Amino acid sequence: MREVVAASLADIHSHLVPGVDDGASDVEQALAALERLVGLGVTTIVTTPHIQGSLSRNPEALAARLGEVDSAWAAISEAAAELLPELEFRRGHEVMLDVPDADFSDERLRLAGTSFALIEWPRFQIPPGTVEVVSRLRFGGVKPVVAHVERYMGVGGHLDLVAEWRRAGAYLQVNYGAVVGRWGPRVRSVALALLELGWVDYLASDYHGQADVSVYLEEARELLEGWGGQEQWRLLAAVNPARILSEEEPIPAQPLHLRRGPWERLRAFFAGS
Repeated sequence: MREVVAASLADIHSHLVPGVDDGASDVEQALAALERLVGLGVTTIVTTPHIQGSLSRNPEALAARLGEVDSAWAAISEAAAELLPELEFRRGHEVMLDVPDADFSDERLRLAGTSFALIEWPRFQIPPGTVEVVSRLRFGGVKPVVAHVERYMGVGGHLDLVAEWRRAGAYLQVNYGAVVGRWGPRVRSVALALLELGWVDYLASDYHGQADVSVYLEEARELLEGWGGQEQWRLLAAVNPARILSEEEPIPAQPLHLRRGPWERLRAFFAGS
């Protein structure tokens, strides 16, 4: 059995509030998932249940949804404090921007109540006007972190659009699983291209609490370190996500120089098209 990762890691994307989305189904499963992450070296977790941005434009619907999450959060945070007192366990949301003008004034929609917010585009599609949405959020004082940027359909052929998100003030989060191929070669090629460009700000688990599914943390670490990316790993998996809690911008990671042969590069090119 491998030695447990020694670094103090921080994870800003998971679904471990029990019974409120497609993540952990109950407190027991959520606690087991938290123990698993802690065993991998994670000491800070901001868990992020799904919520629709459109609810923020409907006060009654938003209050009902947040009340549901509040109740489940109280149960898991109390249980985690007793079982894992060393864990800094906070809450945010993964906000699906099904409307372009979501209101983030309720701090529960943001990561641990900071000015950072984890956002996603609907149904893994990129709608029109995303650059304007990012700009509007930044103008309103919200720092958007685009969740699992590598998984949106067609994004591999539109890295110029991703560059525009970055120029407009968005930060980019990539899943560990994408780096090692969990969602296939197309998604992996985009994740690796973003690492090669030095555009990734955060790596995260997007862990849904299943005991029979890998977190892919150690596998991603081994790959990055095998490519000489020890410093990139430290920044993306530990330093930058922890900086969110102190309202600090991420430190840019240097481009990762991957050692890939010509056939692998060719396959990656076509997979990302």
